[in-house]
Amino acid sequence: MSAPKFHIVPERPGDQPLIDDLLDQVFGLSRRAKTSYRLREGETPVDGLSLVALDDDGKLVGAVSFWRLFIGEAGTPALLLGPLAVSPALQGKGVGRALMRRGLDLARDMGHRLVVLVGDEPYYARVGFARLPEGKLILPGPVDPARFLYLELQPGALDAAEGLVLPPARFAELHRPSRYHMDETAMSRTASAKRVENSGSSLTARTR
Repeated sequence: MSAPKFHIVPERPGDQPLIDDLLDQVFGLSRRAKTSYRLREGETPVDGLSLVALDDDGKLVGAVSFWRLFIGEAGTPALLLGPLAVSPALQGKGVGRALMRRGLDLARDMGHRLVVLVGDEPYYARVGFARLPEGKLILPGPVDPARFLYLELQPGALDAAEGLVLPPARFAELHRPSRYHMDETAMSRTASAKRVENSGSSLTARTR
């Protein structure tokens, strides 16, 4: 039997309903309860890194996307790969690997350094993913450590990453200065300004 023919293109306007149908078919409706979905909820994928695979008839048979993450107090940037889905009729035919390789090459060209995902190590190891050292990165929800994987797009990228993995909005929320801190800072600045003003007034008085 000849290998299936397909080609990979950027996700097009109007593809999202087809992608959602494919994801429901492959992963089931319970997919939205998974921890990896919490990292995508309310966020948008990285521009230029959402790809689809089309067969010779133009039918969508695969899809992948990448999402921004920040890790630890330092906010080390990373990407989340997924969801990756391939039509059941074409699974095991190389469509998923081709989608990932194209996406990872594009991500590397864009300057991204580190990619993480939750998935089966034997499958994703085919494109270079490996199991994360246990405890180095923490997801905001339960996950099997054996399925928490990473790939360095630049050597040494994992060295700078440690701690809680969060999506952009949640990271910004947790690291936004509190109102109390902002009020304290404003009061401190006001007090400092008054001291400078009073110091200037005293100097003027002494030099008259």
